[in-house]
Amino acid sequence: MRNRTTALVVAAGVALLAPACYTAAAQQSPSEPDAKSPRGTPGSSATAVREGTVREGTMREGTVRAADLLAATRSCKQISHGKYRTDDGARADVPVCASRGAVHWKADMDIDCDGRRTKACNRRTDPLFQPTTAFQQSDGRHLNAERLPYVVVPGASHRWKHAEHGVTGGTVAAVVHRDRVQYAVVGDTGPTDLIGEASYATARALGIRPDPRTGGTGDDVTYILFKGHKAQPIESHRAAVARGDALAREFVRRN
Repeated sequence: MRNRTTALVVAAGVALLAPACYTAAAQQSPSEPDAKSPRGTPGSSATAVREGTVREGTMREGTVRAADLLAATRSCKQISHGKYRTDDGARADVPVCASRGAVHWKADMDIDCDGRRTKACNRRTDPLFQPTTAFQQSDGRHLNAERLPYVVVPGASHRWKHAEHGVTGGTVAAVVHRDRVQYAVVGDTGPTDLIGEASYATARALGIRPDPRTGGTGDDVTYILFKGHKAQPIESHRAAVARGDALAREFVRRN
């Protein structure tokens, strides 16, 4: 996660030097890291549709509607000891809330491009790029922000210790923006006072510009993290979708 005020200043200085990442190729649906699957084979878009996910450009991933998830998070039982800012200098007005089976918050979305170097995520495209993530793949490598949908949680502090609420690396999340739902995992941690960030792949799948310098959105994005439930392995997006869709159905039913 980056210091957002610094990110804007740096972005202005390099805007003429680094081309935008949001190309037609970058808009393809994210898949599991290093997956090389022809059409109709495991890991391909066609197979994903049969398994209950949908192609990017449609309204949701899985079977649960965005409207139903938003309705289930309408009320807030605050569990954070204080509130978070979405950007440096902004007012602290975002609480972490609890519902049955999940914690959730509503914030903006800034782009995390940290982790393994890729065509879209590197020091040229992201002046604040870091080659590490707080959590790693099953093979020990850092996560791939360009291909793996993940969300960022604030670093543990007196305000909120995420691990005490069943949230850690690999925890399954549902991210809702307008009428789209994207399943993801907890993949990185950020500053202890800021909230509202997700990987390049998460933003891209939600129709949000994923450029780490100029992308993201100030619109409301709802982050729902299912306590105590992980995708295994953490780098398998299909595992996150399968687990997340079942958890989301139960979450909507119970809330």
